Amino acid sequence: MKKITNPILRGFNPDPSFLRVEDDYYIATSTFEWFPGVQIHHSKDLVNWRLLTHALTRKSQVNMEGNINSGGVWAPCLTYSEGTFYLIYTDVKSRKGAYKDTHNYLVTAQDIMGPWSEPIYLNSSGFDPSLFHDDDGKKWLVNMLWDGRKGKNSFAGIVIQEYSIEEKKLIGPVKNIFKGTDLKLTEGPHLYKRNGYYYLMTAEGGTEYKHAVIMARSKSLFGPFEVDPINPILTSANHPELALQKAGHGSLVQTHTDEWYLAHLCGRPLKDNYCNLGRETAIQRCYWTEDGWLRIFGGGNTPSLHVEAPKIDPHPFDPILIKDDFQSDSLQLDWSTLRIPTDPSWISLTERKGFLRLKGMESLSSTHKQSLVARRQQSFNCEVETAIEFNPENFQQMAGLVVYYDTNDYVYLRISNDEELGKCLNIIQTKNGQYDELLEKDIPLQEGKTCKLKAVIERENLQFYYTYSQNDDKWNKIGSVIDICHLSDEYGDYIRFTGTFIGLCVQDLSGSKKQADFEYFIYKEFLEEESEIGTNSDQVFRFS
Repeated sequence: MKKITNPILRGFNPDPSFLRVEDDYYIATSTFEWFPGVQIHHSKDLVNWRLLTHALTRKSQVNMEGNINSGGVWAPCLTYSEGTFYLIYTDVKSRKGAYKDTHNYLVTAQDIMGPWSEPIYLNSSGFDPSLFHDDDGKKWLVNMLWDGRKGKNSFAGIVIQEYSIEEKKLIGPVKNIFKGTDLKLTEGPHLYKRNGYYYLMTAEGGTEYKHAVIMARSKSLFGPFEVDPINPILTSANHPELALQKAGHGSLVQTHTDEWYLAHLCGRPLKDNYCNLGRETAIQRCYWTEDGWLRIFGGGNTPSLHVEAPKIDPHPFDPILIKDDFQSDSLQLDWSTLRIPTDPSWISLTERKGFLRLKGMESLSSTHKQSLVARRQQSFNCEVETAIEFNPENFQQMAGLVVYYDTNDYVYLRISNDEELGKCLNIIQTKNGQYDELLEKDIPLQEGKTCKLKAVIERENLQFYYTYSQNDDKWNKIGSVIDICHLSDEYGDYIRFTGTFIGLCVQDLSGSKKQADFEYFIYKEFLEEESEIGTNSDQVFRFS
């Protein structure tokens, strides 16, 4: 019997929006401040998944320059109706304090591969917007309502308003149709219609360890909604033994073989409940009871690592190459940039064929223009390697290999220039915004030689290495093992929503845009059965 192994989308891939079009399956996920916006994965069998495309590829669709950490693109909703794909998303500009600036937009496409349209502004009343296509042809937007007033429930309920295709805007009255349950923090709404009922699925309990999927139903689109008597229908709360924690923010699909599956976000904690890979996406098999309620197969309401696959022939995809030789004229799909799109002014794959050239801009503390290209860490245990040609002239010019969460938390193996040492190497670690250099003294490097940098991550531990191109078998260990639990949602003084990225970057604070050339990038994972490793694993690894 074929099995789905969870998580199906490993690493930072939260807030899944699940869609079937005939026998193709798509999941759209949040990308927050990373560009391009909204990852769309594709499957033919729900077992094998591939990153297919991104929806928001132009600055005109989402301008995130200056956006806060864990702002940007929240909780997309991908739907399809009469030959058109619809994508709703939020661009979050502020999220601390009483107010939240959450601008909701719609883009459309005739093909999942695009091109996607310029955005239509919808509203800014809350986040997690979702579009419902009723069988009478009308379209309705639902989103959570934010209320920042003193003494009010800031998660004020789920509101609905009609969307007009002809006028390209929301029309008619706004109605609050669901105030939520005792779990509170009601968000992530999706509407479905089945057997005369409108089903409203929401997320509650917050997106951390009390997260849950809630279901309610009504004969009317505007309520009142009857809450499922066993709510929540899915949660990991109060089950610390489960490998999949934080289960919530669900999205439902009926397969072309008439089976039902629920996609939801989850997290897999390491030491002290830190989820370094961020929030991921998993799938659960479901069924409907005789009295019309949705249930998870296997009894209970907790998520499973292994789930029975639908009755669909297997459809595997080609494996992803572990080495990027930068032979293409554009970045591969699994690369992301921070807040800004690629632009010839700071990045090139053609100026020197076979190399990724980055031209230094702002510091790793900047929320505006960073020369940073990175990919998601998707395994607890992985190794990355690159070769870099960089000849800095002063201490304000830096380049190297970075393991990055956000502007407050990262670990950076950087090459720079010291007035006495010349070209040199050190490790910068920033924890909750506090800067440190981990080596007592910079390591001098030979001028004019290509330097190779390596990072090995084993769960919450990171070790850096370096060598020169002609010494492939003589890697030099740099510094001690570094605890990287701070590269997680749970670290810091305010909730965060992304995950660890590993990448290449250049800074030039002198303003002369000093360039670095990267010859290749290797990302190699270990332990393919890592999803078996839960919080209580005693598996131990040692750095070589």
